[in-house]
Amino acid sequence: MKINSKKSIVSIAVLFSSILFFSCQKGNNSNPVRLQVHLTDSPDPDVQEVWVDVKEVRINMKDTNWVTLDGAHPGLYNLLGLTDGKDTLLADAQIPAGNISQIRLILGDNNYIITKSGEKIDLTTPSAQQSGLKVQIHQAVTGGVLYRLVLDFDAGKSIVKAGNSSKYILKPVLRVISFVASGGNLKGVVTPDSVRTLVYAITGTDTVASTYTETSNGNFWFGDIPAGTYSLSYVPTDTTFKDAQRDVSVVLGQTAIADTVALEKK
Repeated sequence: MKINSKKSIVSIAVLFSSILFFSCQKGNNSNPVRLQVHLTDSPDPDVQEVWVDVKEVRINMKDTNWVTLDGAHPGLYNLLGLTDGKDTLLADAQIPAGNISQIRLILGDNNYIITKSGEKIDLTTPSAQQSGLKVQIHQAVTGGVLYRLVLDFDAGKSIVKAGNSSKYILKPVLRVISFVASGGNLKGVVTPDSVRTLVYAITGTDTVASTYTETSNGNFWFGDIPAGTYSLSYVPTDTTFKDAQRDVSVVLGQTAIADTVALEKK
């Protein structure tokens, strides 16, 4: 069995996205970042299944201790079941804006492979069980911006035979593929603020997102929407007011501000 001869890639897509605040807030770094950790893979012709026992996902911000992410989904994952664009969510948590130093996956002891012949072979992971699968990041993240971090897990190189024994060891080989901002935000104001207004963000014939204005201040907010040009459609809940339209462009990694809309009586 040539476990080491074929390369299988595991991509962990780490999504850092903004909290969807519906108030108009200044200073993006005052907003928390939402962190999602996704796991995916590509097939390995020599192995039928690769099971990894994920216990925790931890993050290390600059000058802070390791923090275990809330919203994690611990469990036993078959990496080779996550092929052809499929993935699974490992964690969905809020973290503060700042500088991310490292990310770490803590594994349990129930890791194994199933060969093409159906043989189950346990994988020992001594270093991973003690300190986790650690990857250096060293990147700044700004509140209110969506980031995508993709890690490459080379399973072909990570599964190694222990000498002449029948044992196999999981010694993960990880690298960072990319770290980019992948969305933008949009905010605006409608007056009078006493009229609650439904706002649609439309590109072409597709409605990408919708939200209501706040009756306390007339503010609205769209967080983490694709970059591009939008037609905003304003529909007041008070039918004595006219509908309105505005155009606005959303730029990758930035917060666009739509022109203030003053509703008119019919």
